[in-house]
Amino acid sequence: MKTLLYFFFSFFVFCSFGQDKWKGNTSPSYQELITYLKEISSKNKVVELYNMGKSDYGLPIYVCILNGAQDSIQTFKKARKGTTILFNNGIHPGEPDGINACLLWMDEVLENRQVLEGLPLVAFIPAYNIGGMINRSSYSRANQNGPEEYGFRGNAQNLDLNRDFIKMDSKNAFTFSRIFHGLDPDVFVDNHVSNGADYQYTLTYISSLKERLAPSLNKILTESLLPTLVLKVKEKYSFDLYPYVDLKGKTPDEGIVSFDDLPRYSMGYTSLFQTLSFTVETHMLKPFPLRVEATLAFMKELIIWTGQHKSLIESARSKARDLVSNASSIGFNYKASSQADSILFKGYEHSFPKHKITGLKRLKYDTTAPYSRLIPHYTSFVAQDSIEVPYYYYVCAQEKDVIKRLKVNKVKMNKISGDTLMSLGVFEVIDFESTNRPYEGHFQLKKVKVKRGKRDVVLKKGDVVINANQDAAAFIHSVLQPEMEDSYLSWNFFDSYLQQKEYFSSYVFVDKIEKILNENPDLEKAYKKKLKEDHNFRSSEWDQLYFIYKGSKYFEQSLNILPVYFLD
Repeated sequence: MKTLLYFFFSFFVFCSFGQDKWKGNTSPSYQELITYLKEISSKNKVVELYNMGKSDYGLPIYVCILNGAQDSIQTFKKARKGTTILFNNGIHPGEPDGINACLLWMDEVLENRQVLEGLPLVAFIPAYNIGGMINRSSYSRANQNGPEEYGFRGNAQNLDLNRDFIKMDSKNAFTFSRIFHGLDPDVFVDNHVSNGADYQYTLTYISSLKERLAPSLNKILTESLLPTLVLKVKEKYSFDLYPYVDLKGKTPDEGIVSFDDLPRYSMGYTSLFQTLSFTVETHMLKPFPLRVEATLAFMKELIIWTGQHKSLIESARSKARDLVSNASSIGFNYKASSQADSILFKGYEHSFPKHKITGLKRLKYDTTAPYSRLIPHYTSFVAQDSIEVPYYYYVCAQEKDVIKRLKVNKVKMNKISGDTLMSLGVFEVIDFESTNRPYEGHFQLKKVKVKRGKRDVVLKKGDVVINANQDAAAFIHSVLQPEMEDSYLSWNFFDSYLQQKEYFSSYVFVDKIEKILNENPDLEKAYKKKLKEDHNFRSSEWDQLYFIYKGSKYFEQSLNILPVYFLD
């Protein structure tokens, strides 16, 4: 009896201590967090905790689910068939506001379980970047006001995981994909803390560019979801919800610009699957407990709205999927329009006094001088380019890393059963630029130029064919169309195909050029023209021989041809 009483007393103290911590200036370590959730889930049927796979650190990534079916198979089935919202926490563990907010929300639900009635299935990843969360200190966020200790931005590989959702260099990304597609959430939120200008708002948010969003989703986002959130969060919690303050210039007076949510980012990635997606950005200089409170307010009202609009959301997603899977073209390389709307902004006056140590002008915000005034708001984006998309893609079997990523993202494909000759479209890379310094483990390719043509291609057993008319269409086009900003080409998956493998010895090849030119009048004409117009060319034996070599049958025909083909 004493043992039983001691157990309940210890558990009560543990839970009470945990709730006090969630409201204060502390955030749990990974071990504290998972221990707490295991205790809670073991004692409460409404809380389900699942180990979804490893992180790069080696420790598991969990998903916590409320309003499930109390059975792993049935819960995930319920999520996919019904309406689901997913929160991601700790992708940058130095920004732990969402961790505390989700724990507070869960504790409130356990105190009054009737709250769950009518709500969607609610899932949250307690801690995504395990390696960064283990790497705790009080100093890596120099600009941030609390908590007392927190994790580090980079993961165990020193990757920023919020740049990894397409290239998937981390085990974390594969585990996230398993969670995301296992749940197929209708709404997704990634919780962050901002860097940047100082202003009065505690919480800002990023939503998808309206130009990228399907009209059915854009309609409910702009006409119902955002207006309701802004109204309810202000009315019930006294927080202003404001668009993310991404500065056009050095200060807010020059205007703010909508964030370009490329697929490398969590919400850009989830949007590819027609999920209503947000990034929450609380303000770094506001006290940690206040930031947690604001995150919780956003979370509560979003969950309530989602529960009240289940059929509307499901219908809008279905229309969006039909639209995208049947699209004949896709825009990319979006840039902000030069035309701006006006938006009321609550900021602080600023000045540029000289710093006493550096002797140079520095930016200084005066929090004793708040203001409210209109500033430019650049919300309209224009696609600089567009691509006609094919009906089918073919990916060569040797590209195992590509096929692995396609499969884990639920791309439907079929294997070629035997060698087959087909006339297919090919992507020939004719130009690109490479970054001078590594970015997230890659020398990413930029300004890619591609020539499309047709060739007879021998497809071999094991190559895969992908029908683009499927739910994952937006993801497929984003990664397989080489000019797209976050294509697999841009992330260096196909670099080996851009390097010439065979050359010639000048003293041997020079004896062949007369015959080559005689057999190829067009090449001879082009060669003579260049001789006449280019002094440097006339002075270089190598340049002349290489020009002829490149135009001859000896030059490798597969150079710069990607191992991805298409059929219109």
